[in-house]
Amino acid sequence: MRRMKRAFSLCLLVAAVALAAAADDNGMGTLAGTVVSPGGAAVVGARVTSQGADGSHPQVTTTNAQGRFFFPDLRHGYYNVRAYSKGAWTDWKNNIEVKTGKQTDVKLRLASPKKSS
Repeated sequence: MRRMKRAFSLCLLVAAVALAAAADDNGMGTLAGTVVSPGGAAVVGARVTSQGADGSHPQVTTTNAQGRFFFPDLRHGYYNVRAYSKGAWTDWKNNIEVKTGKQTDVKLRLASPKKSS
């Protein structure tokens, strides 16, 4: 009877470890960062777009009072991100890896406004 209890306990342990590993494979991470002006100041209220590296699943958020943005609960994978504020865009940051259980930070710098002739 003791052997059966130990074997059953061992099976439960193995199943729990397997489930935990599977959950990590399907886990979520966060893409976060700061949008700054050409001079390096934080930009409040910038519109930030994130999408899968293949262009799928676009999402939009805005920066907070410190110029920070967050895309929580992203599946492990690769993403592209860019920002817009007051007529200026940042370049796309491409193929940013978001890892399970981690926060990936990026800095986006707005382009200098073009002067009209």
